[in-house]
Amino acid sequence: MEDKRKVPAHVAIIMDGNGRWAKKRGLPRTMGHAQGARVVEQILEDADHMGIRYLTVYAFSTENWSRPGSEVTALMNLLRTYMKTSLAKCARNNVRIRVIGDKTRLDEDLQQAIADLERDTASNTGIQFQIAINYGARDEMMRAIRSLAADAAAGRTDPSALTEEDLSARLDTAGIPDPDLLIRTCGEQRISNFLLWQIAYSELYFTDCAWPDFSKAELEKAVDAYNHRERRYGGLVN
Repeated sequence: MEDKRKVPAHVAIIMDGNGRWAKKRGLPRTMGHAQGARVVEQILEDADHMGIRYLTVYAFSTENWSRPGSEVTALMNLLRTYMKTSLAKCARNNVRIRVIGDKTRLDEDLQQAIADLERDTASNTGIQFQIAINYGARDEMMRAIRSLAADAAAGRTDPSALTEEDLSARLDTAGIPDPDLLIRTCGEQRISNFLLWQIAYSELYFTDCAWPDFSKAELEKAVDAYNHRERRYGGLVN
């Protein structure tokens, strides 16, 4: 990419189309998810090389539990495999990993694997990689609001003095800048309960490309589109 292009500091991705990609090829949906997982690893490297500092992907939503049990099991097993195999890669590439979402519903072994990976990569100073697992933005905000309400009820917080920053600090993404660019693949044009608070001023980019076909070239297209936007944050054009 040309040096004069602005690279967004934080890119978030709704990775859609794994099942449709597999169905189109006569494959089981689980094969689409497996291919999608491989693409995640490659795009993380590509994003790092492009200068993106934060990458957040939507891996499993709070609503995904309603999918067939066999598919949910396959997705969880893919996540287990990723947690077990990614530590060496993270160390080699200086990647810090955080998992956002309500981890309490996950099996204990997966919770432990997540805790180990977060702890062991916490001092890495390269690209920060957030994986949303059992994540829903409304659930995230409700958990944050309950936390603030509990502090107010205990007299630790003055409700009238609360700020947007106070709520942001209770979200799963505390300490992470809001996304500059949100990408959704496979032709859908909706947010699907992802980072609703954080994307208030993000640029949105939708592509027909299914996630298993997503590539560095597709990421560059999204960044090119981002470069043609003028971010005004409610202000006027200069």
